[in-house]
Amino acid sequence: MGALAAREAGADRMRAGSADGSASAERAYCWMAAELLQIDEIEALLRECRTIAVLGAHWQPSRPAFYVPDYLHRVGYRILPINPRLVDRALWGQPVRASLSELEERVDLVDVFRPSRALPGHLEELLGMRPRPRAVWFQSGIRHDAVAAALIEGGIEIVQDRCTYADHRNLAIPRLDDASR
Repeated sequence: MGALAAREAGADRMRAGSADGSASAERAYCWMAAELLQIDEIEALLRECRTIAVLGAHWQPSRPAFYVPDYLHRVGYRILPINPRLVDRALWGQPVRASLSELEERVDLVDVFRPSRALPGHLEELLGMRPRPRAVWFQSGIRHDAVAAALIEGGIEIVQDRCTYADHRNLAIPRLDDASR
């Protein structure tokens, strides 16, 4: 069973086991976090997320940390750039924040453009987000199994070593504002 089906089944079990049949969506969601490996799970994540924080965003168009979120912005995602060296700039119509802790709104996905060796330094910040994001996505070439396990334990889904740009294009997901979605 994929992570998406397991999460839905877990939420159903929790609702059935509660006195009034209700369950906190966040509690049910956190209980079933996993590393997303199946393409249908990746597709569901990209279709359902709307707001993406980009950890390690860059201003140079030749850098993946620019052109990947730039593409996502052009297809309708709200992009919130994070980079302490760029706080005097705005990217994708948003001020660049120094850290994830400065975000004052719900984030669905954190797209990470930081080297694998730097990920342990971001773990506390990721787990400290309130509310927590649904998922954290480590871009192509970025993998850290210990950090991924800690995020999963904290109720956050994980994607490792994949590109949001490539997956979005390959899956032919329509623009977010496309009425036929």
